[in-house]
Amino acid sequence: MEKHLKQNKSNCIKVVLFGPESTGKTTLSLQLAKHYNTLWVPEYARNYLQKKWDNEQKVCEPKDILPIAKGQMQTENELTPKANKVLICDTNLLETKVYSETYYSGNCDPLLHKYALQHYYNLYFLTYIDTPWQADDLRDKPNERTLMFNAFEAALITHNKPYVLLKGDKQTRLEQAILHINNLLKT
Repeated sequence: MEKHLKQNKSNCIKVVLFGPESTGKTTLSLQLAKHYNTLWVPEYARNYLQKKWDNEQKVCEPKDILPIAKGQMQTENELTPKANKVLICDTNLLETKVYSETYYSGNCDPLLHKYALQHYYNLYFLTYIDTPWQADDLRDKPNERTLMFNAFEAALITHNKPYVLLKGDKQTRLEQAILHINNLLKT
């Protein structure tokens, strides 16, 4: 399992959309990928858990966390060499780690913990909770948005990850993200 959690080296700039559910990460990922004519790495957990839901298994269990992490890294590693200077990641292993700790009383598989902290991204975009909640089969914490946001921000601060807080409407967030990515491309 350990080899499947490793991040392949890359010369492209990697940015991660990071934050609680229903805060516009996927929408912004798609917008940024289109703007930069590049690829985006979708959130593997959504498809994985939707399949469970559709088969009447309506709960994510601790045993699901490592397969989700493996699938996320496999997708990222496959897409990285195909990216056009910038790779947009809808999520990453640090986000999976935060969810694991939040949902399972502070518990996180040691392998996930190890690789979540080892992986490198040039910048995290922390999405704020000022977007309207949109329910779906998998989202389950509409009344805990502040708690979840605080957990995500705390992870970035604790692990000294470079991040920018994105607030506002879709256009404002897109413009701010483009500004920061353009700055990274200049260096």
